Amino acid sequence: MSAHNSLLRHPLLAAAIIAVVCWSGVALAENKQSVPDLLDLPALESRRAQQSLQLAVGRAGERLVAVGERGIVQLSDDGGHTWRQAKHVPVSVALTDVHFVSASHGWAVGHSGVVLHSADGGETWLRQLDGNQAAQIILKDARQRVASGGAGADNAVRSAEYLVKDGPDKPFLDVTFQSENHGYVVGAYGLALETRDGGKSWQSLVSNIPNPRGKHLYQVQIKDQQLLICGEQGALFRSMDGGSSFVEMTTPYSGTFFGALNLDGQGLLAFGLRGNAWRSLDDGASWQKAEVGQPVTLSAGLRLHDGSVLLADESGRLLRSTDNAQSFTTLPVQPGTGITGIVESADGALILSSAHGMARIEPDAIDLGVKP
Repeated sequence: MSAHNSLLRHPLLAAAIIAVVCWSGVALAENKQSVPDLLDLPALESRRAQQSLQLAVGRAGERLVAVGERGIVQLSDDGGHTWRQAKHVPVSVALTDVHFVSASHGWAVGHSGVVLHSADGGETWLRQLDGNQAAQIILKDARQRVASGGAGADNAVRSAEYLVKDGPDKPFLDVTFQSENHGYVVGAYGLALETRDGGKSWQSLVSNIPNPRGKHLYQVQIKDQQLLICGEQGALFRSMDGGSSFVEMTTPYSGTFFGALNLDGQGLLAFGLRGNAWRSLDDGASWQKAEVGQPVTLSAGLRLHDGSVLLADESGRLLRSTDNAQSFTTLPVQPGTGITGIVESADGALILSSAHGMARIEPDAIDLGVKP
């Protein structure tokens, strides 16, 4: 399976790509500009924003921030009951993930290799990086490896030259920051970058990750100095030194992992295609399959404030575990299909992003049907 086809096998990412293509057609017809100019076309106010494809949701203090198609960013200051669009987003590409480290400072990533930063809780955004710049950073790092005699450096240079030639057509799929200065972005075709100055400058991590085939990277988890990156074809890469070096972890599953969670103790949970969820209690040395009941792709996961584990699948099921992911119970709620992200609001409700907009699950519903 080609990397491109694997990306399209995730229905929600395929929907995001379709949305971008359709919006690009509108932009071309109305503005007679080329597709890359979507990087310079600010997101427009939309009467259908609340029903639009939303690909991720995060918290900026008590505020909720959701991102999705056409650069639409939505904000809620009442726990997800009502939403409004952000005042200014400088791009119209699909935004795939968002993460805030405080009530003020947050980042969003998306198609065309874009990285945006907000310093006012998501009201306004500035572009810090795009795919053209990211490709040049990766190429510069690869050439430095050649100069220092690094193994595989020539192949890395060729791959990076293709990135530069292709232009800004590859998305970032996840962003995670440890602080207002230190953060990571990962994406399609093995894209991986790090910043230590809040996004003012970026460094390539591509050469640090043993990913010569350029598997798509869907998520990065941080725990102290440990990083865990998950991706397609069973990819799990771990760093114990903050990203300076990575090793590939072995699991019994060769399909795509869309996300991972840290469990209690030395526990890990990786989840993805066709209802596959795999749990390790010994820091990845051995794995057991977690039964979730249906072979439906698991698209999002979250550790709740009480330590329980929540998974969502694309049919709209919410699955909760109170025993460190050993067993899961389906919550008796119907938030709708196409769930893409989950966050817990300040009042304990679940806030879901989806292909149909945003949904709120009241706190009382989270415990219904779950055995103590």
